[in-house]
Amino acid sequence: MPDFKNRRQPDDSRADFMEEICHNTWEAVYRFIYYKVQNREEAEDITQETYMKAISYLQRGRVHPDKYIGFLKTVALNVLRDRWRTKKRRGTTVDIDSFPVAEAPGPDLAEQSTERIFIEAGLQQLTKEQQTVIQLRIIKGHSVADTARIMNKTEVTIRVMQHRALKALADILKNNQ
Repeated sequence: MPDFKNRRQPDDSRADFMEEICHNTWEAVYRFIYYKVQNREEAEDITQETYMKAISYLQRGRVHPDKYIGFLKTVALNVLRDRWRTKKRRGTTVDIDSFPVAEAPGPDLAEQSTERIFIEAGLQQLTKEQQTVIQLRIIKGHSVADTARIMNKTEVTIRVMQHRALKALADILKNNQ
């Protein structure tokens, strides 16, 4: 562990002081980041960005020398979180043109008709309220708030009713196969 306790930062050698801090802490910080991202290039980039963000605090002496590594790891975590948030907002990109075009089979009208008959028969076995909830929410596409207003119920009640109705319908369809 580097000894920063007795090291004073002379005004004329800030660069030397920062170089000493980086030299003595980079391996621990890099290993910490690499453990999180499991990618050498990304770990190097994040390590560099961590030092860039932390340098002004370190130069102003706002961090106690015993806490340099902990402080740098905290900064690294913040950099990682920022990157993850950015990736999450952007989502993943897929080049649709790179996939080969495949002939999509047309819908099997006989199978769809049979499924529709089974579902309609299953719906008839539900209570009137369950049928109404499924009709409004699933078939007509109303929001929970609209359905609650139409049925004169709370939104929580509608969500519970929908869940129970779908579960009951699934059980009915499963038993009728």
